[in-house]
This record gives sequence, structure tokens and C-alpha cells, in this order.
Amino acid sequence: MRVAVTGGAGFIGFNLVRQLLAWRDDVEVVAFDKLTYAGSRASLAELDGERRFIFMNGDVSDANAVSALLARSPDAVLHLAAETHVDRSIAAPAPFVQSNVVGTAVLLEETRKARARLPAEFRLVHVSTDEVFGALGAEGRFDEGSPYRPNSPYAASKAGADHLVDAYRHTYDLPVVVTHASNNYGPYQHPEKLIPLAIARARAGKPIPVYAGGENVRDWMFVEDHARALIAILERGAIGERYLVGARAERRNLDVVRALCAELDALVPDGAPHARHIAFVADRPGHDFRYAVDPGKLERDLGFRASVGFEEGLARTVRWYVENDAWLAAWSQSTS
Repeated sequence: MRVAVTGGAGFIGFNLVRQLLAWRDDVEVVAFDKLTYAGSRASLAELDGERRFIFMNGDVSDANAVSALLARSPDAVLHLAAETHVDRSIAAPAPFVQSNVVGTAVLLEETRKARARLPAEFRLVHVSTDEVFGALGAEGRFDEGSPYRPNSPYAASKAGADHLVDAYRHTYDLPVVVTHASNNYGPYQHPEKLIPLAIARARAGKPIPVYAGGENVRDWMFVEDHARALIAILERGAIGERYLVGARAERRNLDVVRALCAELDALVPDGAPHARHIAFVADRPGHDFRYAVDPGKLERDLGFRASVGFEEGLARTVRWYVENDAWLAAWSQSTS
């Protein structure tokens, strides 16, 4: 079996690559990645010598590169290539439109043209986000029927990509499945995101920026659970369906930062208390108050449930960053 992962050098993509290689001995994984600032050569280097792993340096919005990927006749494509950082999308929306909308359009069109040459059981799993549904109040959760109400340029670009995927399914009968995941955290995450940023800043004795009062709520999922969920959807998900992927682990941003500071206090007591570095900063424009997903369909239909609780996952994450300074240093050098 051959599985292609677009965005395979990124945070979720690389964790997915690792899980796919562990899933079955007969799986060959092709990681396709443009290697922008968020793609880590240091992560890829860990798989040097793995005979079932292939890396292709390519841009998902480049039709020739995507055609070359599909010429390898993958049994499935897991599409994760995307610009994902909301703050960056507010500062400069155009790259998000290019990668997320144009890139998805190119992948869909090249897949449509190559369909007759691909394996009969081929499927494309399009990995989206819960942010396309907008913001929640204090109650309720998103489900598969939630309306689209994107509030940031990032969310809008992912919503546009989702609509293209749905259109190609309806118009061309392309075998697609769509997923919407909640906030991910864990090893190999780019240090612009909240948890690795807070860890790095706390260890350096620098202010840990927390928007407004840290009251915004997110539904946190350990990245390895997300990767396993995607494999379950790849293996057993129904063509044309969408699945929400979450861990039922809502936390305020402030509580997340305080918890990771407590973990750091135990691991690196010389810097304790790390929470003294928390610094509240002005809120970003249009900051969604709360996200939460209902993963009931995934649990009922595919029998998948997240297995890593937030406390365990956070402890593993903090320890990984403390023990992998070399990874962070190599990442910084490779993307400078």
C-alpha cells in the first residue's frame, strides 16, 4: 500500500507519517512538502534510511509537481498541506489563499485527470479545521451539520478549500472524505503556536504572551490521536462523508499555559516558577471565543476515540521539548 501525505514535513503531517509507518509493515509513505518555514528538515532527517519512506519536495499549487506525485499511483492521498497560523493570515492573507484554496484546487484537478490511472480503491482525505464553523458561545459543540461561518482569513481559506472538495465530489464523483479537527498539540509543532511558544519563552525567561485575559477556549487534541483518527478514516471512513475529530478536552488558554508552566517547574526547577513570565497582551482582531467539536460520529461509526488525556499529552509534550533542544536548534537553522 502506498499513501501520500501532502504537508508531510509539517507538524501534523510528520506525526501522521510516523503513525502510518507504524500502522502496517507493508505501507510505503510519500511525504510531499514545499518546505516553507513550517516544514522541518530536522524532522525528516529522523527517517533517513527508512526504506518505506520517500520525500518529494514540491508545492501543492504546482500542477506539474502534483502530477508527479500522482504518477506514483498512491492508494490514497491525505491532504494536509496548508498555511495554518491565524495571526499570519491576518497580517498577510494572500499566501493562505494561494496554498489553501489554489493548492487544493490544483490537487483536486490533477487527481480528477489522473483518476483512471489510480488504484480502483483510491481515496483523497481532505484535512480541514473546526475554525471554518466560526465561534461558539459558552455552550454547544460543532457537528457535521454545523454551518460555515469563518471569521479569519485562515478559516475562510480553509472553508473555500472545503467547498471545492465538496464540489468535486458532487460534480466529478471524486472519492473524497473531509475531516475537521480541533486544536492539536504535541511533539514537532512549530514554535509559533501557543504551547511550544510558551515552553520556549518560559525556558528562556522571556514573557509568555497570552491574548487578553486568556479566557478563549479551545478543544485540545494530542497530535498522535489525530494521526490515528486519520488512519481510521483512511481505512474505514465512508466516501463522501465528513468527520469531526476531537478529544473532548476543552481548556482556557490561560489554564493551558499555567499547566505547562507547572510541568516545566517539575522538569526544570532552576527556572521555577515559570508562570511568573505570563504576560497578557492586546487581543488579536476577530479572536474567536470558543471552539469545541462533537466527535460522536467518529466514535459511533468508526469506533475511534482519543486515548491520550490532556494532562498526559501535555506532560509528554513539555518533556519532549525539554529533551529535544537539538531539534529546535536544527529547525531554526534549516528555516532561517
